Amino acid sequence: MDISREGIVEGLQRILGPEHVVTDPQLLRERSIDNFRKLEHIFGVYTLPPPAAVAMVQSTQHVAEVLAFADAHGVNVVPRTGGTATEGGLETHVPDSIVVDGSAMNRILSIDAYDMQATAQCGVPLQELEDRVREQGLTTGHSPQSKPVAHMGGLVATRSIGQFSTLYGGIEDMVVGLEAVFPGGEVTRIKNVPRRAAGPDIRHVVIGNEGALCFITEVTVKLFPYLPENNVFLGWTLKSMKTGFEVLREVMVAGYKPSVARLYDPEDGGLHFSHFAAADDCVLLFMAEGAAAIAKATAEGITEIVGRQPACTPVDGGLIRTWFEDLTWGPDKISREDERIRTTRNVNRTTEVSAGWSSINDIYEAALPRIRSEVPDITILGGHSSHSYINGTNMYFNYFYDLVDCEPEEEVTKYYLPIIGIICEETLRRGGSIVHHHGIGKARAPWVRDEYGSSYVVLETLKRAFDPNGVMNKGTIIP
Repeated sequence: MDISREGIVEGLQRILGPEHVVTDPQLLRERSIDNFRKLEHIFGVYTLPPPAAVAMVQSTQHVAEVLAFADAHGVNVVPRTGGTATEGGLETHVPDSIVVDGSAMNRILSIDAYDMQATAQCGVPLQELEDRVREQGLTTGHSPQSKPVAHMGGLVATRSIGQFSTLYGGIEDMVVGLEAVFPGGEVTRIKNVPRRAAGPDIRHVVIGNEGALCFITEVTVKLFPYLPENNVFLGWTLKSMKTGFEVLREVMVAGYKPSVARLYDPEDGGLHFSHFAAADDCVLLFMAEGAAAIAKATAEGITEIVGRQPACTPVDGGLIRTWFEDLTWGPDKISREDERIRTTRNVNRTTEVSAGWSSINDIYEAALPRIRSEVPDITILGGHSSHSYINGTNMYFNYFYDLVDCEPEEEVTKYYLPIIGIICEETLRRGGSIVHHHGIGKARAPWVRDEYGSSYVVLETLKRAFDPNGVMNKGTIIP
């Protein structure tokens, strides 16, 4: 880097105006991390170098000028919108980085109810877009737990998935076209068409790049009819995760498309379903939605499949509906969880992976005993499957531990990374993927070569080609 911290600030002020360049020391500390180091924020202890500034970009042109400035001077750039990332992708490991914050680019540009697509800038909150399209009887179909606080740019950049993915797919299935800015300031637009066979699908160079290749400024996503009056909720209890995985597989192979298909083990399920499930019960649940005839046929088909398993005991669908209505995490829940951690020093974390049907239960059964034996102070350890496909499913490990003889800033190295390591090792050993939807970030980057295997050369080549000076989010995805 051939420019001082002061020079970076002055350069940004010339581009954006002083009012759009944030240098407040406390805000810079807060922008040095994401939810991977959430305890540092909760306890007010920050260990990473603060960025030189937060550039509050207002337009694609601003983004282009800032990226050109950073590229010319070798300054690390960390793209950011809603800030809900969980894997360290927003951390500023490099001193005097620029955080390029797109949250002010928050206009919904169009809602097209005929071509069934909506276009929004990167800083539009998903909840706002969803609320607007629902006014026209439509939905994005995308509903991650972070929906109230996540922004469109970050959702696409991290290859997000939502709670209705078994019907609607992940964000990569919803994105029609997009606009992005690459290092040096080159603006590229991928047009909005339903499909094309004009070479490789270059959307996927951008989707999931986690700010390591470019900054996403605008996205167009599909829309679907919104028909909540037709929703059907189904639930069962059973004693075996292996049986539950078999049922999920049968439902998917039979061709049914419930929007929600979940399987909880006893410890994870006990956090939600203890009012009707026994302490050793697994819980299997579904939601069917869409046009009335489709929802009805889906619910009947699933009921027939589960009915072949005498180990499954039906649960009142109203109980599943009540649980489902309280799933998303808005600012109030986040604040309450932060306060719970602050007062109890008991921390909740999650790690999600994916694998084929033949190995997902083996990964689950291998990881849990290792975590219990190798990581201290575990208080709750379980998991659930929440996103299924015809050829496999995901596993979402959910765990709690007490901070014992440990300062908040030591939590990641003493507890979190060792647990991630165990889960990644057992998943890779059985041919699965170390990340299903939260992104690699910097947290899982140490395992990315094993994740990609012989195809890692493709990832490295993309990075060298699009970011030859290495200014985009150093350490994210590629360690």
